[in-house]
Amino acid sequence: MALREVLLGPIYIARALLTTFKHNTRPIVTIEYPERQKAVPPRERGKHILHRYADGLEKCVGCELCAIACPVGCIVVEAAENPGERYAKRYEINLLRCIYCGMCEEACPYDAITMGPRYDLADDHPDKFIAVKEDMLEPLSASVGDTAVPSGAPSAQPVPRKW
Repeated sequence: MALREVLLGPIYIARALLTTFKHNTRPIVTIEYPERQKAVPPRERGKHILHRYADGLEKCVGCELCAIACPVGCIVVEAAENPGERYAKRYEINLLRCIYCGMCEEACPYDAITMGPRYDLADDHPDKFIAVKEDMLEPLSASVGDTAVPSGAPSAQPVPRKW
């Protein structure tokens, strides 16, 4: 047994070195993460986005259908009213409890919430995983191309909904 190990040992070492050199000649596939991010699939469900109309008004009217549809109950919505309009005074999502199932965006009749392509959700403290309305609102420049107008019912939108 010892003689066999002595004779086959160098062959095993040569095969291992050959495998190592073969992998060293291949191109590097490492992505330098903070500078370059990996492309995400078009149906990726990442961090939530609250949308606005082109005039800057929030699409969310505080109807709480997303909170009702959420299977883990991680969404908190408090509605408030101004004369002639209703809006969400408080909108929070606990990202640690969220299972990113997409039920909230399916339940929203105004398409106010969607799940965007951002997947970098790491942080150092659990309190930072409570996403508030100000963190989730899309910037005004992103909502300029929206053609929908604020109205009382989603059926009154000029663009038909894509179910």
